Amino acid sequence: MSEYTVTPEQVEKLYQRLDREARAGGYNLNPDKSFTLGLVESLLINAARYGYWACPCRLADGVREKDLDIICPCDYRDPDLDEYGACFCALYVSDAVRDGLQELKPVPERRPPGGPTAQPQEHEEELVGFTRSGIPVWRCKVCGYLCARPQPPLKCPICKADKDRFERFA
Repeated sequence: MSEYTVTPEQVEKLYQRLDREARAGGYNLNPDKSFTLGLVESLLINAARYGYWACPCRLADGVREKDLDIICPCDYRDPDLDEYGACFCALYVSDAVRDGLQELKPVPERRPPGGPTAQPQEHEEELVGFTRSGIPVWRCKVCGYLCARPQPPLKCPICKADKDRFERFA
């Protein structure tokens, strides 16, 4: 038994919050509620342990700056949803998985060993459309929302436009 315990009420309260926020953002929690409640419980345990929601299916370092890419929802969620229909831990699933049109299958780990590393840019002009760490910047063509991430989000968090309505910002 973990030294960090949470109550069923805490788990249900966070589940309701995550479900509400996911739907508002155009995402879906895994429809297997029992499975999902186990992940939510693990998020709460990690929050008590580390002070943040480290992904329940990854080994966190325990240093927030080293774990920023795996704080839920992690940096890998959207590419995993796009390619596999679920994120690495399967907390979030695609519409097809939610609707039973696609089966869940294992999602390979995208996180590089030791976490992400920033690649310094040699020439300042090469940074156009990228952050200093080399991450591309995307712009929603509908509302102008900007985000820096490897791929555009599946849905714009502001106007709910689909991924194909994003363009590289330069």
